[in-house]
Amino acid sequence: MTATMIKRKWHTTAEVADMLGFGLSKTKMLVLTGEIRSVKVGRNRRILPAWVDEYVQRVTAGAERWAS
Repeated sequence: MTATMIKRKWHTTAEVADMLGFGLSKTKMLVLTGEIRSVKVGRNRRILPAWVDEYVQRVTAGAERWAS
């Protein structure tokens, strides 16, 4: 029998806050304002890894313009 590793499909708001180095309240605000996309599953918010990447790319795109 072979063991299969299940990769996480989505993250909690707290996990995203930790990944980005933000506080939980800032991350929740970003989710509530739509800056970071999320989906509600029951009473919980979940965020796809691609949506976190989307946010980071959008924020850094603005920074790249100022660096030139």
